[in-house]
Amino acid sequence: MDLIKLRKYVLDDLDLKQLNSGIYSEGWTKKPSGKVVESISPIDGRPIASIITGSREDYEEAVKKSEKAFSQWTKLTPPQRGDLIRLIGNELRLKKKSLGRIVSIETGKTTVEGEGEIQEMIDIADFAVGLSRQLHGLQMASERKDHRMYEQYQPLGVIGVITSFNFPSSVWSWNSFIAAIVGDAVIWKPSSKAMLTAISVMNIVTKVVKENRYPGIFSLITGSGREIGTLMSSDTRVKLISFTGSVKSGRTVSETVARRFGKTILELGGNNGSIVTSKANIPLSLKGVAFGALATAGQRCTTTRRIIVEDKVYDEFVHRLKGIYAGVKVGNPLERGVLVGPLIDEEAVKNFTAAVGRAKKEGGKVLFGGKVVKLKDLKDGFYVEPTLIEMPKVTPVTCEETFAPILYAFRYKTLEDAIEIHNSVPQGLSSSIFTTDLTEEEKFLSATGSDCGLANVNTATAGAEIGGAFGGEKDTGGGRESGSDAWKNYARRQTVTINWGTDIPLSQGVKFDV
Repeated sequence: MDLIKLRKYVLDDLDLKQLNSGIYSEGWTKKPSGKVVESISPIDGRPIASIITGSREDYEEAVKKSEKAFSQWTKLTPPQRGDLIRLIGNELRLKKKSLGRIVSIETGKTTVEGEGEIQEMIDIADFAVGLSRQLHGLQMASERKDHRMYEQYQPLGVIGVITSFNFPSSVWSWNSFIAAIVGDAVIWKPSSKAMLTAISVMNIVTKVVKENRYPGIFSLITGSGREIGTLMSSDTRVKLISFTGSVKSGRTVSETVARRFGKTILELGGNNGSIVTSKANIPLSLKGVAFGALATAGQRCTTTRRIIVEDKVYDEFVHRLKGIYAGVKVGNPLERGVLVGPLIDEEAVKNFTAAVGRAKKEGGKVLFGGKVVKLKDLKDGFYVEPTLIEMPKVTPVTCEETFAPILYAFRYKTLEDAIEIHNSVPQGLSSSIFTTDLTEEEKFLSATGSDCGLANVNTATAGAEIGGAFGGEKDTGGGRESGSDAWKNYARRQTVTINWGTDIPLSQGVKFDV
């Protein structure tokens, strides 16, 4: 496959041939005042395009225009807002293949996963359209005569969405499409490792906005997290920051936003474990664990990083898992049959190598993989072997999240021991148990079971559906995105009391006579 020709075709199809600006606020900024940054494909280590990023001045302009757009947007009814998201979803359907290719070229995802990322945007658009006719608040009984009390949800205003490279477009849509139907305007700061995907998506989305004469509620500003991310986090005009990234960066964002009493949604990564009991369906368990560990080359926040297997079936399970790993094809993610593509960059490869080395020093035994891969035709790409390491106990390296296809294996004797091992890490995003025993399942789902925000039974830790609220506990940060009632995060709750009588009775029986 000729990557150069494919890049040109995709850029032309997405109308990006002449566009290198990374700033959009009611139109593409022709001459942003930030640095020029190259988008590098991890497939072959070569540049895809040069992007001019934003500066403090560009950011200021984006916020002012977003505030203006919000004042117009919030006057529309939620179903009217939903109609714009419906049109955007339709346009994404038409451009799904090309957008999926951009995701694959820029982040190294397989073509199936690249298109799956865009499908997820389409799915959340459909969800948001339906939700636009279902925004609701409770009505409560008042203790006072001739009074009615209820709650309603008002839009926050301008919100900021800061995304990571591993899901370079779908996580933005989780936040932005839901926030939009609530009535907010959105400023997007994408990862500097996936700016071209963000520009591609924004180019499509904003054309729909303009052609249908809606307020310009979606803005994009590329640039470093240190500059643009800090500006956004400390800005009182940005009412909510939804941040996806590392725990270290998330702590900084959380502290900065908290100082101004702003709101945050934090998705800071996971160190996800799967428990496999002796009563599990082994073939199903193997498939779930393999998908969870290998999808996106181990670069999902929901990637399975630890398996905790009952001693009775440990040897059989690990032996069969090694067989699956041996059959996995590592290589160009654009080629048919490749399951594991590259890591995002050279730094990720170094982190992989360092983690394998630490695991060995901490008593780990490499059962499969552990090496860097150099492909003949893609020698400058960033490839590693899927790696399986047997660990004698919980150690410091197994308590850390390494964004790479490393899977640590532990033995256990009782389910209580398994849950203790599972909950021993500081992260708390996704979890799973494989069992056909009802008691084991319910123990895992009880208050003393999994301590994660996502708990799965007989399915992988990866692959969350958009209909459920997504997010985690502990060092994962807190807050929820996407489905269920996560839309309430993008609104301010208001309790309303109406007196339709001729007197003012006070609550708690208080008397006040004049």
